[in-house]
Amino acid sequence: QTSCIEKFCEMVKNIRTTLRRRNPYSTKSNRTRIVKTPGGKLSVQYLKKKGTAPKCGDCGGVIQGVANVRPNQLSRLSKRRKTVTRAYGGSRCATCVRNRIVRAFLIEEQKIAKIVIKKQKAQAPSKKKLKQQKKLRADAKAKAAKAKQASEKPQKGSKAAKKAAPQKRRV
Repeated sequence: QTSCIEKFCEMVKNIRTTLRRRNPYSTKSNRTRIVKTPGGKLSVQYLKKKGTAPKCGDCGGVIQGVANVRPNQLSRLSKRRKTVTRAYGGSRCATCVRNRIVRAFLIEEQKIAKIVIKKQKAQAPSKKKLKQQKKLRADAKAKAAKAKQASEKPQKGSKAAKKAAPQKRRV
């Protein structure tokens, strides 16, 4: 009931083969596979390591659109397969780039708001200044009233001057 491939794999595991390279240890870089050649012989094939996907520098997530290859092979790829065409392409993922843009915009808006508030405070007088202005207006009104009274004083010798003059009391 088992397939031919499984039987072959069981058979291959039991067969001894000689390694082609001098490294006898079972390490990550020395992984092998036994393959049957067209001549009927069993030979050893060395497997290459799989490349890991590039990660985002901010969140650590996988960057989409960039090839998952080993560094040596990465140098041979075209630029189109190594990066993504946007700001921080191939270094940061799309969501992190969006967050950076929004953060930068909000910081600039905050700076502008601070400047506007500062200008408004400079233009709007403070409570002390308002009190001083009120006092100056009141003083100006008082002076104007005195000046008006002074101009309305009757001339000497007129009937109005006699009425305005203080009366002497007779006892």
